[in-house]
Amino acid sequence: MIALLDPSSLIHCELCPRRCRANRAAGERGVCGAGGALKIARAALHFWEEPPISGEAGSGTIFFSACPLKCVYCQNHEISTGGFGIEVEPERLVEIMLELQAQGAHNINLVTATHFAHLLPDAIAEARSQGLSIPIVYNTSGYEREEAVAELGDLVDIWLVDYKYADASLGRALSHVPDYPEVASRALKRMCAEVARRGGKLIREDGIMERGVIVRHLVLPGSAADSCAVLDRVWEIAGDVPISVMNQYTPNERMRASEGDLARAVSASEYELVLDHADELGFSTMFWQEGGAVDESFTPAFDTTGVLRAADAVDAADSACRG
Repeated sequence: MIALLDPSSLIHCELCPRRCRANRAAGERGVCGAGGALKIARAALHFWEEPPISGEAGSGTIFFSACPLKCVYCQNHEISTGGFGIEVEPERLVEIMLELQAQGAHNINLVTATHFAHLLPDAIAEARSQGLSIPIVYNTSGYEREEAVAELGDLVDIWLVDYKYADASLGRALSHVPDYPEVASRALKRMCAEVARRGGKLIREDGIMERGVIVRHLVLPGSAADSCAVLDRVWEIAGDVPISVMNQYTPNERMRASEGDLARAVSASEYELVLDHADELGFSTMFWQEGGAVDESFTPAFDTTGVLRAADAVDAADSACRG
């Protein structure tokens, strides 16, 4: 049997829970929008993740293009569904990891890498052989196959995972997947098991996480009750895991043009209700956001920073100017 993350599995891609079986190896695009080539939109230090991830020096974020989910309210739509990014060879991914470490990153933060997970075992192993010594963060929507999580268990040190919905009907309406809560629950359970197998959570004296799980949840306007149900599920699955409850929802152009709750920001009362419920459940480590709508701190410019080698980037800029 071929391992799920074996590169040859791309002939009939089943990397994500959609299992669309697209022949991405031949260039066919999966439901996620990715073909056979690795595509990256940005690689740079990021200072606005949770404190145990960003610390003072920043997290070495690598934003991958395309996404298995199709969230109608996505704030990164340029790269998730818009196709923005640059195609690079897997060897370049190794170089990017080492470059981010050289810039002082606390970790390598792989943002929405689900549909390129088949490249990660070789890339991480090669980067380690060349001196990569900082933790690997897998920054995911939570819509992951349990089998893929298991195969990444010895490679990923920190799981930075969303848990979006407790109600499957919200997943169908807002992210176009039929089974989000079921899939996310299995994935989260496996992530916690993989961390436990390797010795459990590890935090440095300065507060930087080196191994563990952080569960994120974005509160949506009009859905505070579901947010509380999400926290119930997380508590049942993972216990007193660090959680990040976010109020940074900002309506994109499509949502602003629609009617209903998603055309507005989250109210202070909705957010407080969810935070209070987290306290009632007993979460001892909780990150929250002051203020309301998202700003540039939370959504970086997707401008291909750090994707190309320095010399290649200069050549590309010169070509653009001549054009």
